[in-house]
Amino acid sequence: MKVFPLACAACVLVGCGTIGSPIPPEDVGLAPLIERQKRQDALDAKKLDAEESQTLMEPQGQDVDLPPLRPVGTR
Repeated sequence: MKVFPLACAACVLVGCGTIGSPIPPEDVGLAPLIERQKRQDALDAKKLDAEESQTLMEPQGQDVDLPPLRPVGTR
């Protein structure tokens, strides 16, 4: 009966002592996150501008696309 509590204690001690890889301080906090988002937004804006400049089409006049005018509600 003493084996189960000892096994549980050993698992807790081993699990709690696990150390992960160190995190550099320049990657922690809100400032680095904001800087990454600003860089990503700038890249997205450049890509969007490049796509818009390549796919710019000349618009057609409205008179060509609309049907002829007819009076509405007259007898």
